[in-house]
Amino acid sequence: MFTARRGRTILTILGMGIGFGVILFLVSLGYGLQNALIKTITTAGALTSLDVTPNEREGHVLTPAVAEEIKRIDGVKNVEASYDFGARVKFGDTTSDARVVVASPAFLELEGLKVTTGKTFSKDNSKEVVVSSVFAKMSEKKPEELVGQKASFSIFVPGQVAREMSDYTIAGVTESEETVFYITRQEDFHIPPEIAFAKLKVGCQSGEVMNSVRDAISAKGFSVSSLSETISEVTKLFRILNVTLGFFGIVTLVVSAIGMFNTMTVALLERTLEIGIMRSIGASRRDILLMFVIESTLMGLCGGAIGLLLGVVSGQIVNLIFNAAAGYFGGRTINLFAYPLWFLGMLLASSILIGFATGIGPAKRASGLDPLEALKSR
Repeated sequence: MFTARRGRTILTILGMGIGFGVILFLVSLGYGLQNALIKTITTAGALTSLDVTPNEREGHVLTPAVAEEIKRIDGVKNVEASYDFGARVKFGDTTSDARVVVASPAFLELEGLKVTTGKTFSKDNSKEVVVSSVFAKMSEKKPEELVGQKASFSIFVPGQVAREMSDYTIAGVTESEETVFYITRQEDFHIPPEIAFAKLKVGCQSGEVMNSVRDAISAKGFSVSSLSETISEVTKLFRILNVTLGFFGIVTLVVSAIGMFNTMTVALLERTLEIGIMRSIGASRRDILLMFVIESTLMGLCGGAIGLLLGVVSGQIVNLIFNAAAGYFGGRTINLFAYPLWFLGMLLASSILIGFATGIGPAKRASGLDPLEALKSR
């Protein structure tokens, strides 16, 4: 069948391949966008951390004593604190009001801060600063041009005269729409003990203990949230998107499956005499049934394999064009497509199943033909 009716067989397999290729292209686009978004907004440590903020209405503020209490809760790995002050920053000819977050490198890791250009500040260099991408826009420079430049700023600590901080090196730039920058705690930068922390980041030992740690902290009267909740909502949203995209691909696949069923039916009509001859020389009904089923299953398998190839190749071509355009206009390159192995395996298994299913009907009809009637068909 594959050699005698080559053209029709190739077109049928190609139709199946296009159907599976469309599904793979659309769904892998959804997975790629999901992965790109999650990688942009979080880090591995942020997914097992909790944000603890004060509840000033009820008089619950974050102090070093509170941080020590939270450290002793079962399941807590580490607790990192941050201060948040007003500031005025200057680098080059640009001066702007901003927020300054005073925190440790470990805090930024738990915060999920993604430095897109340069690096986060190191533990052994206290004269570094990480700025948001807004500063690059204000100075009309590219983020990579800011890295290594010197910056000076004034920090406005409540109850103190503005503290001048000079000759800081910009270590990295992070994506943010806020005018904010980050520095580490300085030994000569005194913060009065009565000033409470702005936020605590509580790192949990694993995701399984997060709920119990959250309940224990909430019982102390503080507000608790986590980035994992946001990630969960994003995942649900993209799951709906993937199902929607997959639906449009399935429509194409159904049309291809109907074409394959039609091919097998036409093959039955053309091969009636052949079936009669095989039956007359000893072929059983089961032999005829298996012959048609195996042919349709192989066509489905070939269609699925071609579909995977078409989906991956077309996705990589689009990804290459998109990233080339992004690089030309100064944007960041990302992987628009992701191919989970379980999804590829499911598509290939589905192609085999569809090939088998579309061949069952014609196969039963072929195996049920009367040998004498089949021989008279010519």
